[in-house]
Amino acid sequence: MNELAKPNPSQLRNTMPKWIRELDRLVRGEATELSALRKGLIDIPSDGLQIAIVFLGMIYGMCMGCYSLLKGDDASVLQFLSGMVKVPVLFLLTLLVTFPSLYVFNALVGSRLSVVALWRLLIASVAVTLAVLASFGPIVAFFSLSTTSYSFMLVLNVFVFVVAGLLGLKFLIQTLHRLTLSETKEAEMLPQAPDRAKASGALDPENSAAMGPRIKFVFRCWVLVFALVGAQMSWVLRPFLGSPDEPLVLFRSRESNFFEAVWHHITRLFS
Repeated sequence: MNELAKPNPSQLRNTMPKWIRELDRLVRGEATELSALRKGLIDIPSDGLQIAIVFLGMIYGMCMGCYSLLKGDDASVLQFLSGMVKVPVLFLLTLLVTFPSLYVFNALVGSRLSVVALWRLLIASVAVTLAVLASFGPIVAFFSLSTTSYSFMLVLNVFVFVVAGLLGLKFLIQTLHRLTLSETKEAEMLPQAPDRAKASGALDPENSAAMGPRIKFVFRCWVLVFALVGAQMSWVLRPFLGSPDEPLVLFRSRESNFFEAVWHHITRLFS
């Protein structure tokens, strides 16, 4: 009777909201294993992942906004709410700006993937990035409530964004290569191991063949473009934390750039 009373993982998953189930399949690698990509499509509706992007972005925005709540005035509450909105907007705008370049870069390497397949892929990579980002949220909230150093909090958040972004871009490149392989006869020659594939995660490279040097170079260039756009987009949408030395504004004037500002706070932190 104990075995009958024990909850089934598949039954527990069915009780979750649809977009959480889709995100769970994505992170576990079930939606991007090669056997699931035979038709050149990611079998996850993009609308559900868009909900996940907004929700996870708001969670991390709340954790970032805990730093501004230390002020204890009305402006701090507005900064807190502003961060909740800006984080998902940051990723959605970066997605829209970089999608055309992804389509062109994908065509340059000879892939015949459709616009829909590439859009789902980019949505999925952003969802993975925000899943990692939101998992760091409690750590960021802890430091936000336990330190008053603005430079430290800014550098910490940049570090978290970099880690999440690298994992998301790694997922993007590996899944894009699997999608390309799924259109070719080469996919039929790859070993089939469904049990092993289910045990692997979304970043497991075992089921994807090695990219050629030209393909690697093309996509590394695109990854660099994506990272630069995302970094500068965050600079355009600043402030996220809210500097204690400056009055609250929704957007600051155009000056300097993201990398110069981060370097300034790094040197300020260790000087």
